[in-house]
Amino acid sequence: MLRITDLQLPLDHPEPALRRAVLARLGIAESELRSVHIYRRAYDARKKSAIHLVYTLDVEVEDEPAVLARVSGGTKVVSSPDTTYQFVARANQPPTQRPIIIGFGPCGLFAALILAQSGYCPLIIERGKPVRERTKDTFGLWRKRELHPESNVQFGEGGAGTFSDGKLWTQVSDPKHYSRKVLEEFVKADAPPEILFVSKPHIGTFRLVKMIEIMRETIISLGGEFRFEQKVEGIDIEKGRVRGIVLSTGERIAADHVVLAVGHSARDTFQMLHDAGVHLEAKPFSVGFRIEHPQSLIDRARFGASAGHPILGAADYKLVHHATNGRSVYSFCMCPGGTVIAATSETGRVVTNGMSQYSRNERHANAGIVVGITPADYPGSPLAGIDFQRALESRAFTLGGGNYNAPGQLVGDFLAARPSRQFGDVLPSYQPGVTLGDLESALPKYAITAMREALPAFERQIRGFAMHDALLTGVETRTSSPVRIRRREDFQSLNTRGLYPAGEGAGYAGGIMSAAIDGIRVAEAVALSIRS
Repeated sequence: MLRITDLQLPLDHPEPALRRAVLARLGIAESELRSVHIYRRAYDARKKSAIHLVYTLDVEVEDEPAVLARVSGGTKVVSSPDTTYQFVARANQPPTQRPIIIGFGPCGLFAALILAQSGYCPLIIERGKPVRERTKDTFGLWRKRELHPESNVQFGEGGAGTFSDGKLWTQVSDPKHYSRKVLEEFVKADAPPEILFVSKPHIGTFRLVKMIEIMRETIISLGGEFRFEQKVEGIDIEKGRVRGIVLSTGERIAADHVVLAVGHSARDTFQMLHDAGVHLEAKPFSVGFRIEHPQSLIDRARFGASAGHPILGAADYKLVHHATNGRSVYSFCMCPGGTVIAATSETGRVVTNGMSQYSRNERHANAGIVVGITPADYPGSPLAGIDFQRALESRAFTLGGGNYNAPGQLVGDFLAARPSRQFGDVLPSYQPGVTLGDLESALPKYAITAMREALPAFERQIRGFAMHDALLTGVETRTSSPVRIRRREDFQSLNTRGLYPAGEGAGYAGGIMSAAIDGIRVAEAVALSIRS
């Protein structure tokens, strides 16, 4: 196979144009071209009046060496790389002691899948409920103001990524094509096949629920075991090495290999690890608000007259502003055609996040507009960032009225430093509800100052971004883990052998794809350790 990159065609090109463009690029006759496979399709919308598609293609030709020799020299045609996943180790027989995976979000899911496919029969411990039951509990907060502290947006099968836009792309380096493995496994689990080739694949919450159930059954069929609603409350450590875990029931399970894939909100687990002497350190994260606009405004700003084109879908954006007070303000977890959701996991606190379905056909676009902070803003113990988050979330609960409503403010009023009294054209999607007022005290002063400078700057990039009726909803605090559980090159904890910190909670990922990739890498490290 040959890989053709950067092949550009108009947005509305006829289907035969793709094959004709391949023939022209390779300089071959129709009879010499056996097949054309789209590996990736992106779009370039930098000129709204001339949006075009950009293809990466894998093609099969009659005489590949001759064609490759003829077109070599900067024409963007190479031999197709092998993206098939290669297992690093396989068990000849099930291990006498199962490797344990704590948490079943994207990281834990792929760590478990790789270990199961390699014959190592992992034991998965998940504090929350199976994904379908968890979904019902999550809706309980949104619809009835009933929070289940162990079953919500943050905790339960599928992790926080289940209630998100389901984005499946990342900017992490991926020389071993782990992302392809992730996408292929998702397609096996009934994800839309197009995620294999669109440049910014996504799935959405409702589809993820079914997929997670299918993947769980796959892991079980390969010898894996699940324990839901069982919380790890202790780690047995002997002379700097893991010897097992302790559950909330008091049960002790022996293990020499424990993957810690707990997610960014497992605050009690971080405390337990800190108390046990596992090396943790504070890390930077970001805080801010969710912002909502009409999706049609974003579509027009990004795509012009092509807004609404079925290939383009709902438009997204990515914005950054470096404020004069030294703070960076940026858009985070942008959800086209989505909703703002209640994402707290603790009683008496309010947290926002964003979610989209696969269709992305809700009226509004939303994104986090967040400000970067560092441990210098919350000095003290490695867990000081958690206290910082909790203080903001508790304040948001109070500002919202003490009933899990979120505090909100129109962008025009926020910029003018006056309270909002009534909604404009943008009605809130957040449930159970939004209480309008003044967000001045919802974040530290430096964050408010930076955001007031950033919003007009973003207006210069997307006309209408700072429109008066756009809505801010607070607060967004769970952008990433406030701690990092340091690990060595072999993926084991810096000071605790056999403990494998992984994914977002350990500070090594940010999003579904990067967490899944980290889960694969850690699973490989575990498999190699067991084999040796």
